[in-house]
Amino acid sequence: MRMKISLVIHGPEVIDSGEAKIILEKLSCLGEVKAELGGTMGKAAVLDAGLEKTIDITRHLKPSVCIEEFFETSDLVCLLNRGKTLETGMIFGSKVASRIKEPEKKPLIQIESPGNSFGRLIPLNKKAASCVEKLSRKLGVPAENPIPFHNPVFIETCPKTGKTRITREISGVLPGENIFVNGIVIGKALSPEIRIISENGFITAIEGGEIKDHGLEKIHNYEKRGPVDLTKAWIKSGDIRRSISLFPDARKQSDSAQKPDFSYRNRAGNGSITSGKVVLIDHDAEKSFELAAGAELVVTVGDDTTAIAGDILFRFGIPIIGITDGDCDNVICETKTSPGSIILRLSQGSDDIVGRKTKQELLKGQNSAVFKNLPAFKENVLKLAEPFIEAVSEY
Repeated sequence: MRMKISLVIHGPEVIDSGEAKIILEKLSCLGEVKAELGGTMGKAAVLDAGLEKTIDITRHLKPSVCIEEFFETSDLVCLLNRGKTLETGMIFGSKVASRIKEPEKKPLIQIESPGNSFGRLIPLNKKAASCVEKLSRKLGVPAENPIPFHNPVFIETCPKTGKTRITREISGVLPGENIFVNGIVIGKALSPEIRIISENGFITAIEGGEIKDHGLEKIHNYEKRGPVDLTKAWIKSGDIRRSISLFPDARKQSDSAQKPDFSYRNRAGNGSITSGKVVLIDHDAEKSFELAAGAELVVTVGDDTTAIAGDILFRFGIPIIGITDGDCDNVICETKTSPGSIILRLSQGSDDIVGRKTKQELLKGQNSAVFKNLPAFKENVLKLAEPFIEAVSEY
């Protein structure tokens, strides 16, 4: 009986570089391989590489959860990643392993940056020791001892105020990079050592970086003042997608893209659909695949959200109405927009105002609604935005 191997792929860079395709081919010589990926921009990279029939992108699971599921059905589980450096990649692997409830169920090995000179195989549990050398020879990647897990979260209570203070460290940061919390840019790095500090759920400082006040407004939901739990928040630095696919024609040659939960019947990709579901994506671009399920038109709020979501939805021919105000953090290196889209450039700080008005007045307070007349809906958005419009771009 052939060995059952499961591969959890993290991030778009290992896809764009071609490393994922090579590793899949080499692992298939050892046994039956099942691969899965989580994360929005990683999914876009899979589609760009034409690997949607090989890598499952239908779910949105954290790597640790995906690994736990694979433990139930596999003989060997591998985590494939491409960090900015070997150290940052190893720190990522140790964090993932630390979140697994029963880490010794099956051998778990990290394949880190296999196409780089510093690429390594890293055993992430004790059971991996029995097969890491064999896998190293097969893949042509040297083995490396794992680093001890370092908890990046520190929790303390101030004796004077009684407030709970949480400090969250970020590793592998390059000066000048954006700092994300739950997909929103809250600041910029000034040094390689960054600490985000919150008190009673509200971010108060970034040691080693500078705060972006508008980002804090977004993360705490403006006047609603919603707290954020830094112990569970998704935090990263850099761009959402740092790389460009090496397979520019793969998606064109693919028979049919894997479109999870989407209803793309009779779509010509020219924005000519006259009725259907409208979805609002407000500063939550990383969930575009899930949020835009079944949509014929998507309203995006925020410059970076419009760039990211517009680029993702271009792959499915879904037009957008982008509401922007020039406050762009350039979190993605290359973008495209579907025909039929409209991008509104508004006066500074007014994109959120128009976004809230669109939700309350046109979508009746919901994040989606079905309209019989989409051209009329577009005109109504333009009317709401009219006092703030500085430029309109049509695609």
